[in-house]
Amino acid sequence: MPPEPAAPLVTIAAALRRERERVGISLSELARRAGVAESTLSQLESGTGNPSVETLWAVGVALGVPFSRLVEPADEGVRVIRAGDGPQVRSEQADFTGTLLSAGAAHLRRDVYLIELEPGAVRATDGHTPRSVEHVVVAAGRLRVGAETGPVELGPGDYAAFPGDTPHRYEALAPGTFAVLIMEHP
Repeated sequence: MPPEPAAPLVTIAAALRRERERVGISLSELARRAGVAESTLSQLESGTGNPSVETLWAVGVALGVPFSRLVEPADEGVRVIRAGDGPQVRSEQADFTGTLLSAGAAHLRRDVYLIELEPGAVRATDGHTPRSVEHVVVAAGRLRVGAETGPVELGPGDYAAFPGDTPHRYEALAPGTFAVLIMEHP
């Protein structure tokens, strides 16, 4: 008997299946649209995969939904996430971990993440859903963030906002960098 999938994987599996069926496409069509191997998506839907941030963003864009809709568990009233807990997803590109703290309701379309980064590699993306905006507040360390054409350097307490639907980057400039990221989706 295979082991029970971990809670975040169960959430991702159910959300992926739900959103794919809502759009009315096959697993192979979603794989084509997202540029992800069909076998990877099959593993994710069965709760046995190990998705990266990049894979889940690509799938979200292909389905036309925010990343958060694929990783946040169902709302059960008051929600507390203790430091080090919460649905975490790691990057394939850099020492970057995103922890979803809160996803916006359907009418709000706002997600809140705590992100942790270490120097060494850049977390880059081609962009997310059209007209999305990213808001970042650095809590510790130093961060280079923003559009590929003009990222800015931020320190503790600094804030920046930039279009999330164009190529952009996150790069830690100091060990132990962490920040709050708020994603707005139209």
